[in-house]
Amino acid sequence: MEHPQTLPQTRRLNPRFKKAIILEEPDPSLDDYLRQQGIEPERLPRSATQDVDGVIQRLKEGQHDLLYKRSKFPVDERVLQASQNLAAIMLCCIGDDTVDKPACAREGVLVLNDPVSNGRSVVEMVIGEMIGLARRIFSANEAGRRHLWTKDSSRRYELLGKSLSIIGLGNIGKQVAKLADAMGMDVHFYDKSEIAREVGSTLGWTACSSLDEAFRKADFVTLHVSAEDPKGHPNRGMIEYDHFRQLAAERGENSPRGFINAARGFLYDPTDLKRAVEEGHVRAAAVDVFPEEPGSPDEEWHNPYADVEEVVTTPHIGAATQEAQPRIAAHMATSTQMLNEQGMVRDTVFAPGQTIGVNAEPPYWALAVVHSDVRGTKKAIDDSIYEAGASNIQSNHRDFPDLGIAYDVSAIDQPLDDAQLDGMIERAVELSGDTDAIRSIRQFKVNGG
Repeated sequence: MEHPQTLPQTRRLNPRFKKAIILEEPDPSLDDYLRQQGIEPERLPRSATQDVDGVIQRLKEGQHDLLYKRSKFPVDERVLQASQNLAAIMLCCIGDDTVDKPACAREGVLVLNDPVSNGRSVVEMVIGEMIGLARRIFSANEAGRRHLWTKDSSRRYELLGKSLSIIGLGNIGKQVAKLADAMGMDVHFYDKSEIAREVGSTLGWTACSSLDEAFRKADFVTLHVSAEDPKGHPNRGMIEYDHFRQLAAERGENSPRGFINAARGFLYDPTDLKRAVEEGHVRAAAVDVFPEEPGSPDEEWHNPYADVEEVVTTPHIGAATQEAQPRIAAHMATSTQMLNEQGMVRDTVFAPGQTIGVNAEPPYWALAVVHSDVRGTKKAIDDSIYEAGASNIQSNHRDFPDLGIAYDVSAIDQPLDDAQLDGMIERAVELSGDTDAIRSIRQFKVNGG
């Protein structure tokens, strides 16, 4: 049988992951977790974040199965194609902004993250910043360094009875809301997700119908949105000067008018926040994230708020605690084990909040396929299993329509041989008309115990 030209483009992944490349210094415990699973980690120095070509060369030489990173190193098509064994990008963070997800979809490479482990650290920082802004602790500290005694009650506030608007009621947003509620604040929120609105309202918080309303009703606004909204539209530039201008419009003149951003640096233009501060619409702000951030402490960086005393800045340290980083390492190690030993996918950025896998009774063979969501491709997989004489004990299939791909994992009672897998790829092309119907294939034995 003559194979179509597209056949070699399908990734034939290792049955068990053997090698991982680690960037941006996630907690060292990650290396030990991986070794316990039989995966050899290769940890590159911090400087590698800026050396994309160097990382690509290491991937070409090592043909790693997994790439672990935090929030800086850019993953694009060149990185993905450097290792034909690459099965997944493992994000030791929440944000996926630096990963080209459409390119990952084309290459059949999964992207997993950790949406939960750093939550408490970020939440505590936000609450601390809110107290610090309300009491003008940061400015008092700076004044004291200049030998100034600034004891007065002017524009110093308690949080009790103040109104907080949370933009984005996800994992972190909900935790902020609970603590603020416990401190006696009046909690409002804005979220486009119907589920988030239902959850927030059930918990007794007030849903806002627009960003304008959220800003008008708040003494404080804090941002906790991801790079995209629930429908996959980018959140870049979602906050504008007119929103800042409306902060606390319904709260009267004697309001703290505070703003906090520990989410994404590109949600607004810094010049808009600076203008709002200069005009008095925002009286105090705390910013932990920026549109442009350095890859290492040695890289030159320009703080856009350096000349604005009312804006307190921190170097993206929301998750930088002794507690959060080991939790992230453990979480990602567990995600690795689930993917490695069962083909189970949890916390993929392609479908947040979903777990995709089978829980059949071992032993069985797992056949995991990343494929096009074009009609006929799924049928090709099922037909190939049937024609190989294998029984499909259990399967799980999930489409990612925004990216045009799907993940399919089946528990079968015997493996398909190479010729049968080749036939599956060809059949998928024929039935779907998509020359890239099957993006990656992985088949492995799942044993009990």
